[in-house]
Amino acid sequence: MPDSIDASDAMIDNWTKRLEDNAARYQALADRMQGQTVTERSKDGTVQVTIDSRGLLKNLVIAETAAGKRMAEVSAQVMQLVQRAQARIPELLQQAMTETTGTGDQAAAEIVREAQSTFPAPPPEPEPAFPEPDRVRRFLPEDTDEPPRTPPPSAPPAPPQQPRRRRPVDDDDDDFGGPILS
Repeated sequence: MPDSIDASDAMIDNWTKRLEDNAARYQALADRMQGQTVTERSKDGTVQVTIDSRGLLKNLVIAETAAGKRMAEVSAQVMQLVQRAQARIPELLQQAMTETTGTGDQAAAEIVREAQSTFPAPPPEPEPAFPEPDRVRRFLPEDTDEPPRTPPPSAPPAPPQQPRRRRPVDDDDDDFGGPILS
């Protein structure tokens, strides 16, 4: 009987050691991911976003050159960049797991799958809905082939109105039309 007790103690010690090792690896993974950030920049360099490993926006920089853009375009760029940055989180998580917990761990693989469903790849960038500044077409008189039109002649001025005549004050009418103060 003593052998079975010693074997049980050894088995419990082995499980305890594995649990402590796993806990240490997962803590190392958590520590590693804690300081991770992802930064994405627009193609024209006017917008830059930085998110943390939880996908939260940590920094937003909009360059002065964005002042010439429509605000709808700038806000769309911000949202696209945030999605692109968030979509990189599973990749960072996978890399950190490779270095800390290993690739064969089922729990770690589940964490990556969860991150991929939380932060999916962004949709492909649509064609710009707003014209680029160099494509803006201004329709000014010099842009047309027709000679500038002269405005239609204005209507002749209205004849001057005759001044109104005051009614003569009738002394017989005390209630209406007479002076208020006498």
